[in-house]
Amino acid sequence: MKRIHSIDIVRGLVMILMALDHTRDLMHASNINPLDVDKTTPLLFFTRWITHLCAPTFVFLSGTSAYLGSRKDFLSARRFLVTRGLWLIILEVTLINFLFWADIHFRILFLQVIFAIGAGFLLLSLLLRVQARWLAVLGLVLIAGHNLVKGGGPFDFLFFTSITQVTPHFTFAYLYPVLPWFGIMLTGFACGPLFLREHRGRLFLGIGVAALALFALLRWINRYGDPFPWTADHAFLSFMNVTKNPPSLLYTLVTLGIMFLLLAAAEGRDNRFTRFLEVYGRVPMYYYLWHIFLIHTAMFIMDFALGFGPKDLVFGPFLFGNPPGAGISLGGVYLVWIAVVAVAYPICVRWGRYKAAHRENVWLRYL
Repeated sequence: MKRIHSIDIVRGLVMILMALDHTRDLMHASNINPLDVDKTTPLLFFTRWITHLCAPTFVFLSGTSAYLGSRKDFLSARRFLVTRGLWLIILEVTLINFLFWADIHFRILFLQVIFAIGAGFLLLSLLLRVQARWLAVLGLVLIAGHNLVKGGGPFDFLFFTSITQVTPHFTFAYLYPVLPWFGIMLTGFACGPLFLREHRGRLFLGIGVAALALFALLRWINRYGDPFPWTADHAFLSFMNVTKNPPSLLYTLVTLGIMFLLLAAAEGRDNRFTRFLEVYGRVPMYYYLWHIFLIHTAMFIMDFALGFGPKDLVFGPFLFGNPPGAGISLGGVYLVWIAVVAVAYPICVRWGRYKAAHRENVWLRYL
């Protein structure tokens, strides 16, 4: 399958932004919720908000890539989606879970975006025979309509997040409910044919502008699209503060609208910056694993530099190992983020070259 450069460029950009959010999670000294408009600062708010782009872009483009890889051989495509989906779920509950929490006792199981993509691939494998336009309808219905679903039934897990204290020493956190995120993946799959058009830049621009205009209109009306209406207090921050999990209609419109603008801007671009972004965008899973490891390593270095020892580290549910009081300023977070991305660059370059030189190795498609 011929690679589409704009996909790799935009995916690389959001993967880099994702590292900023995770660096802030692990290393920022402040305990303030960055999206709490009553307590946050504009810089902290937008440091968190800009990373909202990551998950929906990653999920949408996963659906698009699935379409592009399924056009020739239906059976091979279905087999790959099933095995890839299972592999992602296994990775999420084992290696990724450990890399995030560094807890050898596994006192928390945290199902995040990789689980949502894996589950989405399994569901998508059942729908490959359905025409793209009907998948688009289903995807858009899930995106626009899931906020109408009321909780309290046996199928809540399909639509809502949950955090369960299973035992005094084990917490189960399910923050990426399957169906709302599957709606985004389905829409990405159904949009696959658009990526095969020669002059798609203007189309992406139009879709992006339309999505952002609809976001602004619905958010201004303040009736539907997000469970939390905006208020006049902290008006702009409140207006932009949309719900990620489950991904509300307004969250999806604003993030995918920006994604389409980025895709339009990336079309036909070939320069140092775009080639830099493509390095990460070509090996997203490999980068994903490495960036967690690098950030956690940086966090431990920070802790020891601040005078804490191994006995001071605290592990457990929603604890990354940080001792109480450990952390750095937001400016320091940005510096560590830049360092992490820089260290990951040669690692991703080498892996990308290895994959390109060994295309006959099927297992490389899983990393």
